[in-house]
Amino acid sequence: LIFNKLEKIAPPQDLQITDPGLLGSLDIEWKPPPNVQTFNECTVKYKFEYRNTGDREWKVIFTRKLKFRVGFDLSRTAEVKVQTLLEGRCTNDVEVQSEWIYATFQVPLQGKLESEVQNFHCIYHDWEYLKCTWQPGLLAPRGVHYGLYYWYEGLDHAEQCDDYIQDHGINIGCMLQNLSQAEYKDLSICVNGSAAATLLRPLYATLPKPSPPKQLMVSTSTSEGLRVVWSPPGGETPPQCLEYEVQLAEEQGKTKAVWASVSTQMETAFTIARVNQSRISCVRVRGRTNIFCADQGFWSEWTQECISVSREEDKQLFILIPVILSLSSSLIIFMLIGQCKKRTPPEKATHMSVGC
Repeated sequence: LIFNKLEKIAPPQDLQITDPGLLGSLDIEWKPPPNVQTFNECTVKYKFEYRNTGDREWKVIFTRKLKFRVGFDLSRTAEVKVQTLLEGRCTNDVEVQSEWIYATFQVPLQGKLESEVQNFHCIYHDWEYLKCTWQPGLLAPRGVHYGLYYWYEGLDHAEQCDDYIQDHGINIGCMLQNLSQAEYKDLSICVNGSAAATLLRPLYATLPKPSPPKQLMVSTSTSEGLRVVWSPPGGETPPQCLEYEVQLAEEQGKTKAVWASVSTQMETAFTIARVNQSRISCVRVRGRTNIFCADQGFWSEWTQECISVSREEDKQLFILIPVILSLSSSLIIFMLIGQCKKRTPPEKATHMSVGC
């Protein structure tokens, strides 16, 4: 069958969104257009796009499948759209597109926004455990009880934290152990609260897990000063989806060095002015997924070892010390030879011993 350009290919049918209870991973499925089997000389594909309400960009997938599971922020409306793509002999090798079909999904949200937990942060420590912390919401009453639930691909269902961090009997954090199977996978988290006669808003977050930056190198030059360069971590997170925090530790005599953040950036290089080098003793970098690719990324561990930076004065002193010692030794030798000549009688000068 040859496709008539005046005809319109039908879009997919029965686009549906279902929630399997996996804290943000929703199942999207649709059916082929009604007349798809008549175009046996063409390839039928689908362009599937999805996002949360408020996102600037759609995430795009080209596929021949009829079902996908993708992650959303359940605190906002999920939006999806699909269209049919037809190309091959029946279209003279020109791609023909159908109209879009749309669907949305919104979890019924309870409680006011101010009742949601505040300052939610997660940091992965030494590749052994994930520590997530939060503070009670502004409208949270006394005696509130918080629970953290999590899911990643490979788990049959969402699981609850079994090691909470408490403050005066209230859960304000969770230690998640044994997450090696979740490496390079999105981790979906929900922090829900309950209190007598009060509805509290749950917090949803999807946390892509990055590795620490690697190949951290520090160099000095007369023109640029101190230059710190590193490489993006490996894994499935695209380099353009990462941001980095750079910290410097200043010398404090015999006291422990104090770390200070100097930059949060997407570039993999940072330059420190030469005038500031004399006080720097160490540099370290960590990374996380930026706001352009995830709602709430969490920081990786710091680079395994910080890089010590020698002071310019120390370098100059290190060079001067051997020179001074060499000159001093030569001066002492000449003085000894002079003393020997004074002590030797003239008539025995031809029989002078080497050792004096």
